[in-house]
Amino acid sequence: MLAPHAAQAQALLRDPSHFQWYVIPLLLLVLHAYGEQAAERRWSVLLAGMAFWLMDWLNEIANALLLHATGFAPAWATPGSSAYVILIGLNIEICLMFAIMGLFAVRILPKDPSLKLAGINNRLVLAAVNSVLCVLVEYGLNAIGALTWEWIWWNRSAPWLIWLLGYLPFFLMAYWVHDMASRRRQITVVASLAVLVVSALSLFGGLLRWI
Repeated sequence: MLAPHAAQAQALLRDPSHFQWYVIPLLLLVLHAYGEQAAERRWSVLLAGMAFWLMDWLNEIANALLLHATGFAPAWATPGSSAYVILIGLNIEICLMFAIMGLFAVRILPKDPSLKLAGINNRLVLAAVNSVLCVLVEYGLNAIGALTWEWIWWNRSAPWLIWLLGYLPFFLMAYWVHDMASRRRQITVVASLAVLVVSALSLFGGLLRWI
């Protein structure tokens, strides 16, 4: 049986009647942010930001598949007001937010990849700390009902899994791509993630209608 919040989010899924005009300026802000990186030839930042964003898409697809597999609930759902719900736990506002967050996460990196903070590589420290901050934001969103959790292994009493699977891989991937010495390798990794996302959406969404 479908959980109430999951049913509420599912009812909003890809319904264009909820469109709001604020989406357009938000989209332009994202385009501006990436355009600024391109204009300054900060290709490592741009590609790392895209890697971060694509990692979220993979998580969201897996989350939607969890709902399909169980028939009960995804790990997280977005049943609240939104201009457009893309997947059961991903609305347009979240999608655009992650596009910007990836750029921010990379721009705050120290220039020296080998620099240590408290004896630990700065990339690992920042990935861990930023992931904690993201989990705290999710706590706030959950408290107001904008982001809902139904499973005992993904809720306030089990934050480590949200931290470990929900955010840490995003930051680690972005930092890994950013620090690659080869531009070709950076592009290959980002392109591979993009192909994986598009293939999964085409298969599970377009062909099988599971998500």
